[in-house]
Amino acid sequence: MSTFNQSTDKQIHSTQDSDGIDRKTETFLTDSFGSAAYGGDGWSPRVLSHKSELGSVWADCGIESEWQTLKSVVVHRPGREILISEDQINQFQFDRMPDLSKARAEHDSMVEMFEKNSVKVNYIDPRCEVTANQMYCADLFAMTPQGAILARPASTVRAGEERWVARTLADLGIPVIKILTGNATFEGADLMWIDSKNAVIGRGLRTNQEGINQITTVLSEHDITTHAYDMPCGTMHFMGMLRIVDKDLAVIWPHRTPHALVALLREKGFQVVPLPDLYEALSNKGFNFVVLGPRKIMMAADNPKSISFYTSLGIECITVSMHELKKANGGMGCLTGIVKREVTDQKKC
Repeated sequence: MSTFNQSTDKQIHSTQDSDGIDRKTETFLTDSFGSAAYGGDGWSPRVLSHKSELGSVWADCGIESEWQTLKSVVVHRPGREILISEDQINQFQFDRMPDLSKARAEHDSMVEMFEKNSVKVNYIDPRCEVTANQMYCADLFAMTPQGAILARPASTVRAGEERWVARTLADLGIPVIKILTGNATFEGADLMWIDSKNAVIGRGLRTNQEGINQITTVLSEHDITTHAYDMPCGTMHFMGMLRIVDKDLAVIWPHRTPHALVALLREKGFQVVPLPDLYEALSNKGFNFVVLGPRKIMMAADNPKSISFYTSLGIECITVSMHELKKANGGMGCLTGIVKREVTDQKKC
């Protein structure tokens, strides 16, 4: 126990010996300012930037592109939450009712393929009941070069899913640099990276202007320019109109992708090509893929025209069945929350 005598500027410490006798010692407070706690000998100032501490104080994380080698992801293995009733299919934004065992088997195959390609897979563990769309991790956060932006999903049936991602990111040691407030809505699949200094974001059903404003502010603090574009009515996410597969190659969905975005891509040195087959994109999620590295993608099987086209561009295509999972109105890209990609100079993000 310690007390302070203001008139004498002394700290009085009371301790008890093993024999039960109280002992009192006095220390002048002026002496304490030579200690480490007050900046004296032994004080070690924190001089590294936040970005420099990624990989030491914080977990190694972050991205600055859509195409560099994928190193780490977050996923949620679908569970009984997807066993909704037939009259809830539209309410929960599904197309049809997936078979749970088959959907889980497909998800397991996707995870296995990630691991075969040296991608670390981290699972969300909500430890409680979750909503039917929890597996769509790409919507629930967006990674930046210095940490995650936590999403705020736009629909009531998905409200709160971001909480379990936040817990997972915290457990992994990944910094969350922004949580949206007010009436902002934002889903991670609406934010994409052109390069380390330019991000694009879609304004539409899932992400509103207030969300864009808040994200623009936080990215500007890191010297990153945000380019916002309106998305056509009837589209879900920005991810559904643009996929960047290499430093100089982008695939777009014509009649969805804004002309100004195509102009920006060309200005930044990208060859811009249209998706190969509309039917496969709509029915078999042939455009909803994950970029594993430069011109290397993992995509849904049963898309022969798309695979042939991508292969003609020098893209390696690894396929996994998405027959059941696509019934929930999402694909492989939607299921995958990106945590870490390598950067060009191979330094920490």
